[in-house]
Amino acid sequence: MSFSIRKATLADRPAIQQLIAESARGLSRADYSQQQIEGAIKTVFGVDTNLILDGTYFVADNDGELIGCGGWSKRKTLFGGDQYESRDAGELDPKTEAAKIRAFFVHPAHARKGIARAILTRCENEAKAAAFQSLELMSTLPGIKLYEACGYRRSDRVELDVGEGITIGLAPMTKEFR
Repeated sequence: MSFSIRKATLADRPAIQQLIAESARGLSRADYSQQQIEGAIKTVFGVDTNLILDGTYFVADNDGELIGCGGWSKRKTLFGGDQYESRDAGELDPKTEAAKIRAFFVHPAHARKGIARAILTRCENEAKAAAFQSLELMSTLPGIKLYEACGYRRSDRVELDVGEGITIGLAPMTKEFR
């Protein structure tokens, strides 16, 4: 499969939002119910415009079709799109705080083809070049295997309220640069 990775632009926002919804609906069914998936799309899964403006969010492009996305952040927010209420856009100190790996989604038709790993490698390299010593992320349950294969260590599962009394399980994960 041929794809290129490039920085996302504001013009990509609608396509990214659609990709996120398709990815969540198509790749999360083994781990989450339909109500959990829809709740997460409504309240937390979405585009974080700060990542695009910071130049730290990437898309995998296959002849003009966005087939994957993900990024890293120098900001305190660990997860959540623009609609997520618990956000902190303050900047991190690379000497004492971990860069955040954020919002990885792959189109179901292109899953398990190395797209997320390629974007993750680019994010890790950029965070390291920005003097960060470590990384942290909040993984969805379907993402755990990828992150563990890439050297991330998992903490105890947490539950996130996605509205109407519904929660989804997530896994905090970390990686130190050596």
